Amino acid sequence: MKTAFSMIDANYEPGFTFIVVQKRINTRIFTIKSGKLENPEPGCVVDHTITRRHLFDFFLVPQNVRQGTVTPTHYIVLEDSSDYSPDVLQQLSYKLCFLYYNWPGSVRVPACCQYAHKLSFLVGQSIKRQPSENLCNKLYFL
Repeated sequence: MKTAFSMIDANYEPGFTFIVVQKRINTRIFTIKSGKLENPEPGCVVDHTITRRHLFDFFLVPQNVRQGTVTPTHYIVLEDSSDYSPDVLQQLSYKLCFLYYNWPGSVRVPACCQYAHKLSFLVGQSIKRQPSENLCNKLYFL
């Protein structure tokens, strides 16, 4: 990315943030109300105690469940040169979960991740041929 930016202009250095979003995790989060364990409210963020010490990561509960136990989504920030505070990144991640047009509430992952998942599934189902030989030594996800 930095090489591509330098090709535009030698002084062009925009900030960017890379975040890995994991939704298939075994972690569960509970709140205690009146001595009983309950699911946390939507928007609950845990960024201490159960997170990794050497990484900037957090758990987010973006949706409300009516039955069973809510599963949070794990966000791991790999690169952050955008100078956004952790609170801003957590709020942005939560708000992006409401932008999926096929669902009236929030979804478990940000809408851009959900769209990427749907598109990759559609391409995998629609293209019934072997991948190009040019892709043999490239990292791709089809």
